Amino acid sequence: MANTTSSHAPLEGGCACGTLRYRLETTPLFVHCCHCTYCQREEGTAFAINAMIESSFLTLLTPTSPLIVDTPSESGLGQRIARCPKCFVAIWSYYGGMGPVVSFVRVGTLDDPNRSPPDIHIYTGTKQDWVILPQGVPAVEEYYDQNIYWPKESLARKESIRPQLQAYRRSLEERMRQVEQVIKDASS
Repeated sequence: MANTTSSHAPLEGGCACGTLRYRLETTPLFVHCCHCTYCQREEGTAFAINAMIESSFLTLLTPTSPLIVDTPSESGLGQRIARCPKCFVAIWSYYGGMGPVVSFVRVGTLDDPNRSPPDIHIYTGTKQDWVILPQGVPAVEEYYDQNIYWPKESLARKESIRPQLQAYRRSLEERMRQVEQVIKDASS
């Protein structure tokens, strides 16, 4: 199995035009190669490779803020994609389940993407038939149990941000209640 702890932080990257530059201050928690149909459509190719990292360890190096674009996702919770406002390259995403607490950085935007190979291939049930998965890297039909696949160090880091994740999820639940109330009021 690939091991994200071997990628040696910091890692830097950016968009195609250079307007947005960033640094990963520590190694990624885990790297996904996602073959879901949403990622295929979003990326315009067969899969997306995302390095998961605590957002507090993602440093924007340039003064320009990314353009945040909301799109649907396989989970149904959607994702917020941070894109360069000039060339529109997707740099990272916040997915519904972890929100802005964890960034899913597009590995292809790293200056040296070879330093962050996939630790797992996910949603392989919808992968393109011509994609050959590498031997020695776990592959699952849909999503997976992090406790089985993540390194202990990454699980410990996730545990350290649990309060932030819980606060984010509570805010999601409150927003859903508010939306449901608006819908209920509108139908009355």
